[in-house]
Amino acid sequence: MSKAVRALVRRAGAARRDAGMVTSEYAMGIVAAVAFAVVLYKVVTSGQVSAELQGIVKQALDGHM
Repeated sequence: MSKAVRALVRRAGAARRDAGMVTSEYAMGIVAAVAFAVVLYKVVTSGQVSAELQGIVKQALDGHM
């Protein structure tokens, strides 16, 4: 077997071994995004922030064009 063929076979084997890492990285990204969304939801639905957001929306709807 030539050196070029052996190098290609080695690269193909390495690519197959690393294929699982991509899936786990996506999974960790999704978990982090969901955790951030939960924290953001808790902040937005808290009493003070909710009142401020309602005030902003009410002010925007009461505006004259």
